Amino acid sequence: MPADLNLSNLQPAQPRQDRKRVGRGPGSGKGRYSGRGIKGQKARSGSHAMRVGFEGGQMPLYMRVAKLRGNTSKDAMPVGPFRTSTQPVNLRDLEQRFEAAEEVTPESLKAKGLIKSLRKDVKLLGVGDLTKKLTITVHGASASAREKVEAAGGSLTLLREPKQRKPKNAKRRPENRSRNASETAGA
Repeated sequence: MPADLNLSNLQPAQPRQDRKRVGRGPGSGKGRYSGRGIKGQKARSGSHAMRVGFEGGQMPLYMRVAKLRGNTSKDAMPVGPFRTSTQPVNLRDLEQRFEAAEEVTPESLKAKGLIKSLRKDVKLLGVGDLTKKLTITVHGASASAREKVEAAGGSLTLLREPKQRKPKNAKRRPENRSRNASETAGA
């Protein structure tokens, strides 16, 4: 930097670069096609702002691949409108955290840190052994958990009764065939 700075020796820190003036004749070096080549999509205005996934008019990948069928909407959680998610609690956890003759409810399970939320159903699973007599109230329980609770002298109450499942393919059962055959033979 010079010792005396005045208007006669002021300069920018870096040399200035003139902007590119395209389409100003062949002598400029950027005449005729203005650096865009000859015709085509990339010679047109707005061609460099294509949407994500655009493949030049070709059928895009997201339309070529197979569609995902089934209950996939975000509000159909966890995997569809008819499924529910439960929070598992094992008998070994009740054995550790609860005293004999104590009452086990979703609220007490949350207070002891065994479940995170009261909004989801609680299902009792039969992992571990139970020696204490407990009064348990939960939304669901496995068959092994029910047996172990009753064997220890406790009681189990379900907040949501289990659904009765219909047998699949009632038409294909052999007893129905034989009954239908006898009816047609008698008629």
